Amino acid sequence: MNPNSAQWWRTSSLLASLRANFLTGLVVVAPAGLTIIIVWTVISAIDSRILPLLPPQFNPNTYINIGWEIPGFGLIIFLFFTVIIGYFTKVLLGRTLLRWIEFVVTKTPVIRTVYNAIKHIAETVISQSNQSFDRACLIEYPRQGIWAVAFFSSYAKGEIEERSPDGETIISVFLPTTPNPTSGFLLFVNEDDVVWLNMTVEDAAKLVISAGLVYPKT
Repeated sequence: MNPNSAQWWRTSSLLASLRANFLTGLVVVAPAGLTIIIVWTVISAIDSRILPLLPPQFNPNTYINIGWEIPGFGLIIFLFFTVIIGYFTKVLLGRTLLRWIEFVVTKTPVIRTVYNAIKHIAETVISQSNQSFDRACLIEYPRQGIWAVAFFSSYAKGEIEERSPDGETIISVFLPTTPNPTSGFLLFVNEDDVVWLNMTVEDAAKLVISAGLVYPKT
């Protein structure tokens, strides 16, 4: 086919349009599909561990015979049990028992290494879940004239604040990468050099993940 012909240009335009539509659809379908798969896998895994431990009289599948097990009941039992354990841990007897168990575990070789690692990961995840980025902003990166979306983290403290130039308010921002926003760079910038955005953090994250294809409504 002649590259200069009208048919060649129409075919190329059609392929480009299909490719753009596919990428846009992928941005919408992939997160939803992966979320469903992950949630379903977690629920199935918990049910397969919890339901066999229940006496038959407490298992809903004993009374409801529909040809397949009811998903999510094991997850409900797990959540209820976790809440009870959390409440029991807060009282004096629970705290005393927990300290005694941790003392025994930390004195046991191999087990203490696994326990401390898992506990550290859990505490880190919980503490980070309580600290979310407050605002989205624009900063000049990697040089002046080039702007990147970043997320405000906190005002500088300690030695970084003490060594900052006089008269400057230094803030820390997280600059995510595209299309994986879980990796990025921690930057300390002058607050006066930051352009604050009115869009929400969620909309800014969508903008980063989609590589500029999904813009929030103004």
